[in-house]
This record gives sequence, C-alpha cells and structure tokens, in this order.
Amino acid sequence: MQQYFIKGNPQYPLVVTDKDTAKHMFSVMRLKEGDQVTLVFDDGVKRLTRVLDPSNQSLEIMEELVDNTELPVQVTIASGFPKGDKLEFITQKATELGACALWAFPADWSVAKWDGKKLAKKSEKLEKIAQGAAEQSKRNLIPEIRLFDKKAAFLAALADFDRIVVAYEEAAKEGEAATLLQTVKGLAKGDKLLFIFGPEGGLSPDEIVAFRQAGAVSAGLGPRILRAETAPLYALSAVSVLTELIQ
Repeated sequence: MQQYFIKGNPQYPLVVTDKDTAKHMFSVMRLKEGDQVTLVFDDGVKRLTRVLDPSNQSLEIMEELVDNTELPVQVTIASGFPKGDKLEFITQKATELGACALWAFPADWSVAKWDGKKLAKKSEKLEKIAQGAAEQSKRNLIPEIRLFDKKAAFLAALADFDRIVVAYEEAAKEGEAATLLQTVKGLAKGDKLLFIFGPEGGLSPDEIVAFRQAGAVSAGLGPRILRAETAPLYALSAVSVLTELIQ
C-alpha cells in the first residue's frame, strides 16, 4: 500500500493540497474512488484512508494504524561536506535505515564549498529525497535536514545530544572496537545520539579535539576503512541491530 506524508493535522474530509503529492497520487499512481492509501500527518501517526473523489483529491480517514517503524533512539547523522552527490546518497539510505535527522557541516578538509544560495538549493533537494525515502521505507517521520554554513554553529548544536560519537579513522587503525558497542548499549529509549563523520579526507586533529571538548567520544567502525558515504550506513545498521534485533 502506498504511503504519503501530509503536512498539518488530519481533517475530515481530507483534501490533498500539496501539488507534488496530489500529482503522484492521482496522476502517477492513478488512485481511484475507493482505493486505500496510508497517510502520515505531523503527529507521526499512520492513518488508513480511502479515496472519495479523485477529481477534487479528497479522501476520508478510516482508522489509525498501530505501526511504528522508528528506531527506539533518535539518531542524527552529521557529515562533513562531501564531494559530488554523496550527501544525496547518504540522505536517501540513512532515511531508509532510520535516522531522525541528517546534518552536514563545513569540515576543515572538505573539498566541497557551499555558499548560502547553494546551501538553500541543496537543502531543498535533500528534503525531497528524504521524503521519498521515508515514504518508500514506511517511516513515521521525515528526517530533519540541516546544513550548517559555519562550523561554530554546528559545534553549538552539539549540546542538544545525550551521546556523541565521532567516527575517527585513527581509532579504527589502532584497533579500537568497544566504544560504539558500549555507547549504543548504554542508551535509553528516546535518547538522542549524534554520529559525526568526516568528508573524503577525514576529520582534522583540531576537529577531533573540538568535538571531544564538546563531549564526544571517538570510535572505530570495524577493522576496515570506510568511505564517507558508507560509514554513516554502517553506524545506523549497528544501532538497529543493537536496539531492535538483539533483545
């Protein structure tokens, strides 16, 4: 069954006003009277709905669905600006894996340089990717997209988290293997966990110091060196296994 996110609160009857959503529902998918579809509003609750009239894009809500697909902890992924379309890839796959927010910041060794106008355009693109991935993976929410233009603003935002883990290449080289496991196992339901990843060139020593001063711990992600777009997916998969699959 198709799922869509609708901004605002449920209305009776409901009329789909977002042009992109309406186009996909009634032109691409060709929903007709009586067809059922799942809608998710700002409250994160999934509701089973039925099409009343495709001509005016109206539906009726039939029932609330008991279906929560969110991770038991709130995981934010923060990446140093990577090259090319890697952030788009990270956004799509991290959304599928359960991230609640996707951030990016100008790291010391970031090759990509984005000004305010480019950041706004990039953010809009990432928001659409996140929504599509959230609908495909049947999420209860669309991850927040936040792109920082200054590292100082990013550092200030670190105070909002219960735990912060920095994926550090040197820790992996030294064989560090316990920090990620210990950190995730120490989380309580609803805790906010932030993972920080560098761009292609990694994080500078000065950045590691700054993140540690903000309360972060550095961790290796296994014995292999992962790419900038692979490491976040490894971390999210580990969180899923440790918090959802292992009881």
